[in-house]
Amino acid sequence: MRIVVTGGAGFIGSALVRYLVNEAGAEVLTFDKLTYAGNLASLRAVEHAPNHRFLRADICDRQAVAAALNDFQPDRIYHLAAESHVDRSIDGSADFIQTNIVGTYTLIEAARHYWLGLDEARKASFRFLHVSTDEVYGSLEADGFFTEQTAYDPSSPYSASKAASDHLVMSWHRTYGFPAIISNCSNNYGPYHFPEKLIPLTILNALDGKPLPVYGNGSNVRDWLYVEDHARALHLIAGKGRLGEKYNVGGRNERRNIDVVEAICGILDRVRPAREPHANLIRFVTDRPGHDYRYAIDASRLESELGWRAQETFDTGIEKTVLWYLDNDWWWRPLREKVYSGERLGTAVGAG
Repeated sequence: MRIVVTGGAGFIGSALVRYLVNEAGAEVLTFDKLTYAGNLASLRAVEHAPNHRFLRADICDRQAVAAALNDFQPDRIYHLAAESHVDRSIDGSADFIQTNIVGTYTLIEAARHYWLGLDEARKASFRFLHVSTDEVYGSLEADGFFTEQTAYDPSSPYSASKAASDHLVMSWHRTYGFPAIISNCSNNYGPYHFPEKLIPLTILNALDGKPLPVYGNGSNVRDWLYVEDHARALHLIAGKGRLGEKYNVGGRNERRNIDVVEAICGILDRVRPAREPHANLIRFVTDRPGHDYRYAIDASRLESELGWRAQETFDTGIEKTVLWYLDNDWWWRPLREKVYSGERLGTAVGAG
């Protein structure tokens, strides 16, 4: 099995690549532009594996995509390359439109032409998995869950760009018969997570004795999914999912943001105690514009049709995550020093 993973040096992408190479035994081509969030250090565990190779290239470059497909001859493409941070999309939406919409169009067109040139047997077995987010559905109130039938209602430039890319992929299936499947996941967390996101930012700021910013009053709710559980789900969806369908991937681990931050503080108080409880560093800050109140995934289709189950609860997953950051400053310290030190993003000041 030969698989191209776009965005494979990112957070979820690198977890998927490590799983495919080390556990699934696939031959993998990691295709990544290496933007600020792409990090070859996240692929250190597979950099010398005989069944892995890396290509630095942009999904918006049609010639580079076509050349990679023709050279590698994949049986599947897992598309994860995307600009993904809501706050950055508020400050500057152009990169999100270019990568998430134009890039997805460029990739699926190159992939469609590659697919059309395959022999009948390989053409019949080829799969394109488009990895998306639950944020395309908008916001929930206190009750209910997102299902695969939930209407799209994106709130941020990021989620709007991902919704557009979902629609492109589904239209390519319906119009051209292109063998595509879409997955929509809840909030991921775990090792190798770029430190601009809530969980790694909280861990690293707490270790540095810096304030722990929490938007609004901390009541916004997210459904948390351990990234390695997600990687298993994606490979299963690509292999056994029905063409032209969507599969929601969630961990059934709803938590308020303040509860997440306090859980991290509690773990650090136990394993790396400071002079005062880490929770004393919590600071409530002005909410982000258009902040969705609650996300919650109904993963019943994935669980019942394909037999997937999350192996980590939030309690076990967050413990593993905190301990990983404590043990792996070789990975995150260069990022904190040279790429992102924890400054506030997403204020919409000077956005464009």
